[in-house]
Amino acid sequence: MNAPRAASQITSPDLSVKVVRAACPHDCPDTCAMLVTVKDGVAIRVQGDPLHPFTDGSLCTKVSYYTERTYSPDRLKHPLKRVGPKGKGGFERISWDEALDTIAAKLKAAAASPDGPQSILPVSYAGTMGMLQYSSMDRRFFHKLGASQLDRTLCSSAGKAGIKATLGGSYGMDPERYVDSKLIVIWGSNPITSNLHMWARAQEAKRRGAKLIAIDPYRSLTAEKCSQHIALLPGTDGALALGVMHVLISENLVDLDYIERYTLGYAQMRERVLAEYAPQRVAQICGLEVDEIVQFARDYGTTKPAAIRLNYGMQRHAGGGIAARTIACLPALTGAWRDPAGGILLTTADNYKFDHAALERPDLMPAERPRVINHSKLGDALTAAKPAVRAVIVYNTNPVAVCPDSSKVIAGFEREDLFCVVMDSFLTDTADYADIVLPATTQLEHFDIHKSYGHLYVLANNPAIAPVGESLPNTEVFRRLAARMGFDEQCFRDSDEDIARQAIGSGHANLASMDWESLKESGWKRLSLPENFAPFAHGNFHTPSGKCEFYSDSLDAQGVDPLPFYNPPAELPASNPELAKKYPLSFLSPPVRNFLNSSFANMPRFRDLEGEPGLELHSDDAAARGIADGDRVRVFNDRGGFTLRARVNDKPRRGVVVAPSVWWKKFTRDRKNANDVTSQRTADLGGAATFYDCLVEVERI
Repeated sequence: MNAPRAASQITSPDLSVKVVRAACPHDCPDTCAMLVTVKDGVAIRVQGDPLHPFTDGSLCTKVSYYTERTYSPDRLKHPLKRVGPKGKGGFERISWDEALDTIAAKLKAAAASPDGPQSILPVSYAGTMGMLQYSSMDRRFFHKLGASQLDRTLCSSAGKAGIKATLGGSYGMDPERYVDSKLIVIWGSNPITSNLHMWARAQEAKRRGAKLIAIDPYRSLTAEKCSQHIALLPGTDGALALGVMHVLISENLVDLDYIERYTLGYAQMRERVLAEYAPQRVAQICGLEVDEIVQFARDYGTTKPAAIRLNYGMQRHAGGGIAARTIACLPALTGAWRDPAGGILLTTADNYKFDHAALERPDLMPAERPRVINHSKLGDALTAAKPAVRAVIVYNTNPVAVCPDSSKVIAGFEREDLFCVVMDSFLTDTADYADIVLPATTQLEHFDIHKSYGHLYVLANNPAIAPVGESLPNTEVFRRLAARMGFDEQCFRDSDEDIARQAIGSGHANLASMDWESLKESGWKRLSLPENFAPFAHGNFHTPSGKCEFYSDSLDAQGVDPLPFYNPPAELPASNPELAKKYPLSFLSPPVRNFLNSSFANMPRFRDLEGEPGLELHSDDAAARGIADGDRVRVFNDRGGFTLRARVNDKPRRGVVVAPSVWWKKFTRDRKNANDVTSQRTADLGGAATFYDCLVEVERI
C-alpha cells in the first residue's frame, strides 16, 4: 500500500500542526487549490489556497466542510459482503484478503467463461477527477484483463465533439481574462452553483461596466444577477446562434479580415444562414421575441471584447453536439478571438498534455479490441447486452442515482447472476446492490495529480492524513487485484508517485515547467502559456485545416451535415407533438446548489440546506393543473415517475419544469429521483446522454 509520507506542507510554529497542499477532486471546472490543516494526525480545517491565481483562496460551501465528509459517522471503513437480497443494503464485515480473493475468483471465472473477459465491465466516472484515482491503475487493470470498455458519456461528450469539429479540440479562452471582457454571454450555465470563480470574474467585469447576458430556459441564481436573461425554449440554443449569425451577416457586423484569414467555409455558411435562419423564424423556434434576438446579435457584434461561457447544460439533448458546434462559430465571425478577453470557453481540458498512454497503458489490451459500452445506456447494457455483462466493478460513481432511465439500471443491478463490486466511501444507492463493497479513501488520504476544465493550472494533491479505517486508494485496490490475477508487468507495481511522474513526463511544451517533485511542493503550477493567452488571435486552430471550420470535413465523413444547422431535441413539443399531447412539459434537472452530482447528497448539512426535493413551475402551468406552492406532486412519463414538493415561483419559463438534482434515492420519500423519467437516448455527437431532452406531465397528489 502507498501510505502517506512526508508531504508538501507549510511551516507552523506549533510542531503538532502541519498545513498540507491539496486539490479539490470533484467534477467542477474550478479545481480549487486547497490547504489542509492537520493537528496530531487529524484534519481540522480545509481552506482555499490564497496564492492560487484563479481560485484565490475561496472554496464552495460543500468543500469548505470537507472534514465532515472524511470523518462522517457513515463513512465506510472496512470491506463488506452482502447478506440478504440485493437492494436492501444488508452487509457484514469481512477482511481485505477475503474480499480481494472473492473478486479475483469471480473475475477469473467470468474471463474463462464462453463469453470471455468482455462479460466484465468497469463502471466509473468523475466522482474524483484526479488522474491517478480516475484513470491510471484501473485502466491498466481492465485493459490487461480484456474487459469491455466503458464509453464515459454522461456529462460532456456531445459538446466536446461539437467544439472539436469547429475549433479542433477542447480549447478556448483563458478563464482569467473574463475580468477584462465588456460583454459576457453565460450560455447554458449557472456559475454561481457550478463555476464560482468564473462568476467572481464576471462580477468584477460587470462592476467595470460589462454587460452580462444569461441564456437559459430557467431564471437561475446567475440569470437573476445578470444584466439580461434570454429565456429560450430548452434545446433551441443552436437555432438562436443561427439567428444571431443572420443578423451579424446581414448587418455587416462580421470581421471579414479574420474570416478570410482564419476560417473555412464562410461562403457556404453565409448562404445557408441568410436563406434559412431569419430572426422571425428563429423567434418561433426559440419561443422568443424577434427584438430579443436582433438586439442580442447587435450587442455581440458591436461590443469588444465579447466572451461566451458555454457550459454543458445546453448540450444534453438530441441535437446538443451540433448546437455546441454552431455556437462555437460565433467568435470567429466577429473576430472576438483577437483579444485575450474575447472568444468562447466550454473546457480547457485539451491544453493539458498529460501522457495518457503512460497512465492507462492501452497497449496492454488484446489484439482484438474489446467491445465498447455506452455509459448513457447502462440500463440496456445490464439488462440486454449480448454477450451478457456478468461482473461489474463500480467506482467513482453512483449509477443507480445518476444514470438515465433509472428503472432499467436498477433492473440490471438486481440480477442475481450479476456479480457487483462497489468501491466507495459511503453506502450509496448503488452500493446497496453490491455483492462486495470496498472502502475508498477520500481526497485527504491519497496522492493525486489534477488538470482542470475551467482554468490553466496543474495541481498536486498530497495526502494529509492516514487512510480512515481500512480504506484504500483506488490505485492500491487495483494493484492488489492485479497481483491476485497474476498480472506481472512492472506497471502494476508502480507507486502513485511513479504514476504522477509518468503523467507529466510527456515532454510537451505546455508542461515544460513541470516535474512531480516541484509540483507537489508548490501545490500548483500554470501551464507554459502566456499570461495574456489569446489562443486563436492569429488562427492556429487545432482542426485539420488549421482554421475555424464553419464547414467541417470531419463531420461530413461521419455522415453529418458539414455546415451549422438547427438539430432539434427529440422531445421538444414542436418536434414531437404526439408525445407532447400526453406529456406537454419540458423537464430539466440541473445541479442542486448544495450537492455535486450525487456527491455530498448524503451529508446531513447539505440535505438540511436543500430541505427536500422540489419541482419549480411557472404559475400558469401550476394553475392549469390545480397545483399550489407547497403541494406534493408527481412528475411522470412512460419511463417512470417520482414525487416531490411543488415550488411555484415563475423561475422556469412557461412549459418548462425544473427539478434540481441529483438526490440519492434512499433519501427521497418514494426512493426515486429525476432519472426515473430521463431516457437512454443519445445525442447527435459523442454518444452523449440527453438528460434535458425529456417531456413529462405533472399532477397534484
